[in-house]
Amino acid sequence: MAIYISGSVAFDRIMTFPGKFSDHILPDKLHILNVCFLVDGLTEKFGGTAGNIAYTLSLLGKEPTVISCCGRDFGPYEKHMRKLGMPLDGIRVIDEELTAGAYITTDKQDNQITGFNPGAMKQSAKFTIDPVHIEKTWAICSPGNVEDMLSLPERYKECGIPYIFDPGQQITAIDGKDLAKAINGATILIANDYEMEMIRKNTGLSMAEIRERADTVIVTLGEKGSVIYGENGETEVPSAPVKQVLDPTGAGDSYRAGLIYGLTEGLDMETSCRIGAICAAYCVEQHGTQEHTLTLDACKERYGRSFGSTW
Repeated sequence: MAIYISGSVAFDRIMTFPGKFSDHILPDKLHILNVCFLVDGLTEKFGGTAGNIAYTLSLLGKEPTVISCCGRDFGPYEKHMRKLGMPLDGIRVIDEELTAGAYITTDKQDNQITGFNPGAMKQSAKFTIDPVHIEKTWAICSPGNVEDMLSLPERYKECGIPYIFDPGQQITAIDGKDLAKAINGATILIANDYEMEMIRKNTGLSMAEIRERADTVIVTLGEKGSVIYGENGETEVPSAPVKQVLDPTGAGDSYRAGLIYGLTEGLDMETSCRIGAICAAYCVEQHGTQEHTLTLDACKERYGRSFGSTW
């Protein structure tokens, strides 16, 4: 069994501003904006779409291969991945670049200003798929290097590997025709409701036409759950109850990890999505995208309490 996860690997550098941005930004002076916010320190956390998905999958006992480019500062993230038992053969290190980084400043009203440096992510991972060892293999193309997002689906189709296409934040960076081509033949296209509208706008395709190109379309709706559009029509999947929502960032990546886990275990689509909902619940209960902890047994027990059934 192999699981390929392409996408970003990034450091999330989080800063808190103790005041309000609005007190320091003058609306009539936006044309000459020049402000400085004194923050209460900086916290560095592991993130990135591929890194986040792989993290939760590793907690579930899987050993996914992350396909991504990282920079000369990859060391701490590498140690983190090794500790989780992840193979590193899909990581290409670019010594001339830094690993992708998000610089997030939040004020006391939860407004955010974010700067993102793609760093090494500007380059393709140039990962080679071995067509000999593809039995029971699954892949997901999550937001990351655009070249990889377009070339890997073609390679997966050539090798007969089922793949999930998850364009997310890179939708606007991909030409509409290329986006439609990557969707065509995907086992699953997954996006939240806003992203799905962006996909429709960028490709010029109707929802019906999109559903003709991907075997299954999954639209996530946050706390309202998700909807599966498949061969049996529409199936609504509820979200899982949470103790408290501390940080929704990364919940979608955790959902995808649970979905992939179920599919690699041979479970049906609805059950796999419900496992995704459970994993997302663990994530939102903590600050950060890779701060939650879970075990397979705990997930099964929580699944039973949440949905009144077992998988």
